[in-house]
Amino acid sequence: MARKYFGTDGIRGLTNKAPMTAAMAMQVGMAAGAHFRRGDHKHRVVIGKDTRLSGYMLESAMVAGFTSVGMDVVLLGPMPTPAVAMLTQSMRADLGVMISASHNPFFDNGIKLFGPDGYKLSDADETAIEALIDGEIALSPAAEIGRARRVDDAQGRYIHFAKSTFPENLRLDGMRIVVDCANGAAYRVAPTALWELGADVVAIGVTPNGRNINDGVGSTAPQTLCETVVASGAQLGIALDGDADRLIVVDEKGHVVDGDQLMATIASGWARSGRLKNGGLVATVMSNLGLERHLAAQGIGLVRTAVGDRHVLEAMRAQGYNVGGEQSGHIILSDYATTGDGLVAALQILAELVWAGAPASELLHRFEPLPQLLKNVRFAGGKPLEAEAVKAVIAEAEAELKGKGRLVIRPSGTEPVIRVMAEGDDPAQVEAVVDRICDAMRVAAG
Repeated sequence: MARKYFGTDGIRGLTNKAPMTAAMAMQVGMAAGAHFRRGDHKHRVVIGKDTRLSGYMLESAMVAGFTSVGMDVVLLGPMPTPAVAMLTQSMRADLGVMISASHNPFFDNGIKLFGPDGYKLSDADETAIEALIDGEIALSPAAEIGRARRVDDAQGRYIHFAKSTFPENLRLDGMRIVVDCANGAAYRVAPTALWELGADVVAIGVTPNGRNINDGVGSTAPQTLCETVVASGAQLGIALDGDADRLIVVDEKGHVVDGDQLMATIASGWARSGRLKNGGLVATVMSNLGLERHLAAQGIGLVRTAVGDRHVLEAMRAQGYNVGGEQSGHIILSDYATTGDGLVAALQILAELVWAGAPASELLHRFEPLPQLLKNVRFAGGKPLEAEAVKAVIAEAEAELKGKGRLVIRPSGTEPVIRVMAEGDDPAQVEAVVDRICDAMRVAAG
């Protein structure tokens, strides 16, 4: 059954429009608090946020909701999503909340929930919370209402944790690094962690004003970072997104390095040192076939999942892998974190650079990506993928690409759109295959 409020990554939407209103935020706090009140101990929730203007409003509303059902609240202030997950676990909290819309513009916002183990909630927990949101929630007696307090050293705790993931025998002395924090949640912690490890840090995207998060900066807009790396003579550029769970890197020549290349670098390094579990990594169907071939040449396996870091993490946990991620830069290193962590992933990349003593342009461009083409087919009604003519064209395309490429067709989860992606050694063949499938779908859709 389709859920009413929770999407693939929490609840998200345009601020002050349902479901992302203060009233809904308070209701979510009440519902989640009631759901996670288990046992007689004093219950606790930690709340972090990014730098959006609406964060204050939603944070206050959630505090009201949680305290009204008897939960104490610990306020972290602006903090990366992975920091909230880590602190939820380390502070023995019953629940963690991150108020963020990730890489979206400032006028959107969202609510992500973490369980006491620091992992995002299961479908069952989210379904149970949805049922409570639309129902009657029992409030606590006046004497049992929760309290709220701010933790002043939350940033220091996360910086210490992030630095602990960097090898003790290595330093960043003499390395100039540009870090783009997207005017978001990591605008203080990321530059500080790099500086404390010895780097000469050039920080951009570190002047949030409530409205400029992800605005021309960050992992989804790396042009400013590319220019700054070249202009400053830096050895590396690091771009995070608004909540710092995503990483894109720029080499010393100003060229962007995507998540596939970063995963290949980390997996190769960890395999060399005997740290790569289960002999492989987990990526989504969107990761380039070049990655798969590159890993196979080293004897490293690749498991593919549906799109979304949630699916990646589920496969990692179920099958015992400790490296996974997405082409977009969500990289999960489960030895350290329960969710994607842009800063921690960046530190693993920096460790490889220091160890190798090679420039980023040589070390990080591990393979030549195969030509990849993605087109969307919008339809008004019906089920084009079930049409026999469409099935026949897809079967022909798969046979044509066998051994030379790959085909991925998936319906959008949020709109009447079918995404058709193909990649292969021959760009002309890839384009022809995608066009044939799209044309067949348009005919079937009427």
